[in-house]
Amino acid sequence: MKRIVSVFACAGFFATAGAQVSFQNVSGSLESAYAEWLSDGSDGYNVYYSGAGASNVKVDGSLIRKYGSKYRVDAVGLKAGDYTLKVVSVKGGKEGASSTSEKIAVKAHDRSGFAFSDGHVPGAYNADGTLKKDAVVLYVTESTKNTVKLDVVTSSKGATTACTGLQNILTALKKGCETRPLAIRLVGNVTDPQETDHGDIVIDMGKKEGMAVTLEGIGNDATANGWGIRVKNSQDVEIRNLGIMNVDSDEGDNVGLQQDNKYVWVHNCDFFYGHAGSDKDQVKGDGALDCKKSTFITFSYNHFWDNGKSNLLGLSEGATDGLYITYHHNWYDHSDSRHPRVRYYSAHVYNNYYDGNAKYGAGSTLGSSVFMEANYFRNCKYPMMTSMQGSDVYAGGDKRDDKNNATFSKEDGGSIKAFNNFMEGSFTFIPYGASKYMLKGVETSVEAMDTKADFDAYVVEKRDDKVPSSVKSVAGANAYNNFDTDKSVMYSYTADSPEQARANVRAYAGRVQGGDFKWVFDNSVDDGASEVNQKLKDALVAYKGSDGEVMEYPTSSESRYSGLDSESSSSSVDSISSSSVQNDGKSSSSLTSVSSSSWSGAIGSSDSNHSGLDFATFSSPSKVLFYDSQASRLVVGSRFVIRLDVVGVDGRRVDVSGLESQGKFRVLDLSHLRAGIYFARLTTDRGVRMMKFVKN
Repeated sequence: MKRIVSVFACAGFFATAGAQVSFQNVSGSLESAYAEWLSDGSDGYNVYYSGAGASNVKVDGSLIRKYGSKYRVDAVGLKAGDYTLKVVSVKGGKEGASSTSEKIAVKAHDRSGFAFSDGHVPGAYNADGTLKKDAVVLYVTESTKNTVKLDVVTSSKGATTACTGLQNILTALKKGCETRPLAIRLVGNVTDPQETDHGDIVIDMGKKEGMAVTLEGIGNDATANGWGIRVKNSQDVEIRNLGIMNVDSDEGDNVGLQQDNKYVWVHNCDFFYGHAGSDKDQVKGDGALDCKKSTFITFSYNHFWDNGKSNLLGLSEGATDGLYITYHHNWYDHSDSRHPRVRYYSAHVYNNYYDGNAKYGAGSTLGSSVFMEANYFRNCKYPMMTSMQGSDVYAGGDKRDDKNNATFSKEDGGSIKAFNNFMEGSFTFIPYGASKYMLKGVETSVEAMDTKADFDAYVVEKRDDKVPSSVKSVAGANAYNNFDTDKSVMYSYTADSPEQARANVRAYAGRVQGGDFKWVFDNSVDDGASEVNQKLKDALVAYKGSDGEVMEYPTSSESRYSGLDSESSSSSVDSISSSSVQNDGKSSSSLTSVSSSSWSGAIGSSDSNHSGLDFATFSSPSKVLFYDSQASRLVVGSRFVIRLDVVGVDGRRVDVSGLESQGKFRVLDLSHLRAGIYFARLTTDRGVRMMKFVKN
């Protein structure tokens, strides 16, 4: 046991102080940190964090959960910096032995977009990630959703009303007398509360100012299962780190911003299928994340899983002034349409990843102005569409037909400005004034098409170039308003390149660790399919909570390792070039000496181009790093391998130069090794994965 502990210690997992706790997984995340460990038979545990100016701060007991024999803690509300987590055993009410992790890096959320205009920081957290002064924290679980209590200030004189149940607490905020920031933390899988508003939990501040609410999930498995979230008459609201699935409310949206909202930020959520609605286009549920009659909004780092209608924007506003929204770093993962579908608004859509979209990417109607910047499109059928012109009426053919081809209910057009977008695969895109365009991925002459009338977007060479007022939509004669070059309106931001944006989206979109629910799409089928993926639907309906484990649902059985891709969370596994795997061993024998220093030091990603958003994730065992005991093989399922190390419990390194391709994976034959305990460390672009395995 001492030898095993020493190997893990030199691997950087933890430092000990007479410890009985054995860490399985420790990492920093975005304004949070987490650790997992096996029970040592203690009655319970206390956890403390230190770092970034804080010392031995005790985390709330509700943040420590037990999953079978495993425990997990998620410390939230941390400012960026280096931290350690200390786990202390508790027996008979007294603290005993402790284990302290090595330093882990906590990074800041990317607070960019219109939601942060006018000095606002939506939600119960400060701009540095810590809780705002006098903030109230509520924990909501499946067992407490109907009994959680809060005395809400409901009188201008300070009188309070005792409220029970999540919706009743939120309803009391409509009085407008409560000024304390409120952080509502969902823990685990939470099904429909007894009290809802037609199947939704509703945040309605009654158009009163001075309040702030964050509705957030804790860890990688917080799930709103069966109910949606509606926001209206509110400002300074944040929704984050939630998985939302199986919504069956009357409204039908996973998250819907209705009328009169300002300064709302929805980020790092996983949006799954809802229940089918009555309309033909609602077979996957209604809108995933919709917005209407609201302004100064940011939707960022969300993951949309094959949703039919992702982002409806605008409805009956009737005017284009003063409506601003940002979509950035979202993953449209085989979702079909509305990314977004825009009426009236000025929308900045940048650094999103369009990944196999069967219908279209972004659509502009009714005088809207959409700035599409540095997005990455892979097999998106129509990356950009303007109503009643271009691809909307040609529909990939050679004849204009505005009666039968129109996608957007024959609404008047809007305007799209496009800069520095990347498109690959099969797609159709018609730039303004072009003599050639891309038709299903093939460059084609425009022939008789007038691309100064029938175009999808006006493409500029420089970000600050303006769209001339003479460029108007065919239907409605609407012109682009150039909001993106108006310094009195626009915010400060730095766009990634499309390639870097895709990497960052795949690393950080969705919940912590990519969430507990994984699905592997088959690009050869799902890129062009808009029907319900029945296997995915069945898995979502059957979901009852993860018990702390990753719920991996492979859709292919083409090899014995077909379900092992978790680096990407969903897309099909790519091959890893053998040249990306390094082997420092100099001896020709299968085992060479290795010093503990080669395993020491900080563990984390070194991506310097992401504005500080980088963190390592660990898993033991990991689906990215897997030991096949039957065949005595180590299987690597990650796309971007920087280094692979295998070390015996005696400290000797295993030669990994024999790593070879097997279908979509890399496999290392370890049948020649003698029986014993070994440790594998895989370094990828996202950090380091470690695993212990036994060779029989």
